Amino acid sequence: MTEIRNDNAPTKAEPSAGGALLKLLLEAGPLVVFFVGNAKFGIFTATAAFMVAMVAALGVSWAMTRKLPIMPLVGAVFVVIFGGLTLILQDELFIAAILAGGLVMKRPLLKPLLGAALTLDDRGWEILTRRWAIFFVVLAILNEVVWRGFSTEFWISFKLFGIMPLTLAFGIAQMPLIKRHMPPETAG
Repeated sequence: MTEIRNDNAPTKAEPSAGGALLKLLLEAGPLVVFFVGNAKFGIFTATAAFMVAMVAALGVSWAMTRKLPIMPLVGAVFVVIFGGLTLILQDELFIAAILAGGLVMKRPLLKPLLGAALTLDDRGWEILTRRWAIFFVVLAILNEVVWRGFSTEFWISFKLFGIMPLTLAFGIAQMPLIKRHMPPETAG
């Protein structure tokens, strides 16, 4: 007798479409919160929102599965610790120092933060982390120049209408690097 089976039915190794969508939402959702928050309100508000979103995503994951996925957990620990320090110190240079410190220790810290949403080879993570560290140093210097050389009103406008577009443009400019360093099976 021939066995009839549905090859499209989800198996344990292959989550359902709804499960895969929820997993993607829980892993990438906090990043969306961060980028939207940064675009609308600046890096510090975005950092606070990112911290909350990471913890909330872990809470939902725990409530649904009674286990915590390791990479999002590690990412959440980094986000909460370093995000908290960033908020306390209110300095983009601190973000750059953390990223640079990770590179010195041969641990590109963007990987545990973004690894759930982005797949790169090790060299790609290293280059991307180095570029963002340099970008944040440049932002901190630029912020300092504008803060000390212009009126408070101009500085506030610059934080809103200068830093956000620069950050967005820089992020978009990293797409060729990201595409070059994606493993062949994930590259589109």
